[in-house]
Amino acid sequence: MDLVTDIASEAARLRAAAEAKPMRLPVNRKVDETHHVVTADGLSVWYTIQVSPHNRIQEAIFERSDRMPSDDEVYQWLGLLVVGARATEAPSFPGSMTRRFEAFENAAR
Repeated sequence: MDLVTDIASEAARLRAAAEAKPMRLPVNRKVDETHHVVTADGLSVWYTIQVSPHNRIQEAIFERSDRMPSDDEVYQWLGLLVVGARATEAPSFPGSMTRRFEAFENAAR
């Protein structure tokens, strides 16, 4: 796996992959590797778009093996990934090294 150094181009690639292949709800939640990237410093980033007849959900997941991802690194990616809606962080378990953000929007686009 190639390690990412250019966040903007990788965010655009993840967004394009999610737009090209949105997951239909209800979904099995199986996500292929085109929706995933790992940065040079070890931040794992997943981005998907899920659609149902009434909603569209953009989801970004950030994970590290050594610590919780910081606000700075997470918000740098969120601004490039989630478009047209405001992302809200989902609650996580104590000690978790994963942060998940979702943006819900009406699918009538």
